[in-house]
Amino acid sequence: MKAFVLLVLVLGSSVAVGQTPAPVIPSAEDQIAATIQALPEELRTGAAVLGYGADGKLTELRKGTNELVCLADDPKDNRFSAACYHKDLEPFMARGRELTAQGITGGNRNAEYRWKEIKEGKLKMPREPRMLYVLSGKGYDPATKKVTDGSVRWVIYIPFATAESLGLSATPKRGEPWLMDAGTAGAHIMITPPLKQ
Repeated sequence: MKAFVLLVLVLGSSVAVGQTPAPVIPSAEDQIAATIQALPEELRTGAAVLGYGADGKLTELRKGTNELVCLADDPKDNRFSAACYHKDLEPFMARGRELTAQGITGGNRNAEYRWKEIKEGKLKMPREPRMLYVLSGKGYDPATKKVTDGSVRWVIYIPFATAESLGLSATPKRGEPWLMDAGTAGAHIMITPPLKQ
């Protein structure tokens, strides 16, 4: 009998070792509450929110009334990251998700793929300035409704803008906007305002 119990335990543990536990999917209410904190308060109630259903697949959690789309934190990632953006940036954002699913992540690799595709005309980028709001941190606490160690970045995409054309520095300065990827299809202004939760 002891040998049988031991065999069952060994077999059970060998199956468990090869499996990755399914990520915990927060409720739609918690996903929405966490995600919209990336936005200034006056824009939060009107934004559409894309999040994750019980099956782990991306779905629309809330319809919007303005032109903003918010993407909830991916429960498969260890760190918390949510993004809200103008609807015209959806092809750019969706392509980023596709590349991530293909394992193209880390540093600027994902962005570099997209800049290249934009330059080649394979991926469309709005010509008008469009906003992206990013909220990141260690995690979201539904009890306090706050993101732990949270920080916000606001990004204004202005394809092919230069530091000279905008009168901005290309060197990051604390509390001031600066230009990244100047002169490219991915040129954008970076702003790091204080987080208000």
